[in-house]
Amino acid sequence: MLYKSITLILFLISINCNSQEIIKTFHQDSITNEKIADLKIKYGTNKILLGDYENQTLIALSYFPELKDIKIKFRLKNRTTPLATRPSLFSMFRSAKNRTYIITISKQSNAKLDTITLKNLNYNSQIGVIGHELSHVSDYGNKGFGKMWNVLAIEIFSKKKVDTFEYSTDLNCINHGLGYQLLDWSTNVRENLKRENWLGAVNLNENQNSERYMNPSTIINIINSHPLYLENTKHSQNCQEKE
Repeated sequence: MLYKSITLILFLISINCNSQEIIKTFHQDSITNEKIADLKIKYGTNKILLGDYENQTLIALSYFPELKDIKIKFRLKNRTTPLATRPSLFSMFRSAKNRTYIITISKQSNAKLDTITLKNLNYNSQIGVIGHELSHVSDYGNKGFGKMWNVLAIEIFSKKKVDTFEYSTDLNCINHGLGYQLLDWSTNVRENLKRENWLGAVNLNENQNSERYMNPSTIINIINSHPLYLENTKHSQNCQEKE
């Protein structure tokens, strides 16, 4: 399988009883209205959120504290690609921390892809794919003007590098603590499309062995050996024993 040699970059995270907990499955009633209001205060600054997906977005944002003050606009449009993330044109010329990022959510796609637009995914999957898009924003925050144009060039001219880029973005999402949500999205997409591999909207009819977006088995293997998830499980058990 491709990318087996990719190094797993792990974050050294200090965990305590009040840290962001890794949750396997979020449901619509998983978090109280009071908690959502708190998340909006903490993570809603400089964000334009969409009403139907506000709670899911705030939950995902809570796993990306580095984006707390970054300007992000979520918008709905009729687009073939279910979700896409890019900096606004004019903000490309600004420093990374002063850019405005636009996350476009397709409200209606073509006949093949409409089944995997956000409105047709389960709640936990929605958080997972939003986490994937926020992972792009997190990555772009480390790229200056030249590197951002290089990303654009990769998307236009190198399908192989796009595979690596999106795979790394999935890994970034896992490293932030949304591995189970990404797993749910990866599974949900493949079930809805009735296909084993998902290579993106423009490669729907290609049957390649490349892994542009991580397959469920890949995500499971990473989670099962990832120190963040192993430590979180151990820590949760310790917190429960102290209660």
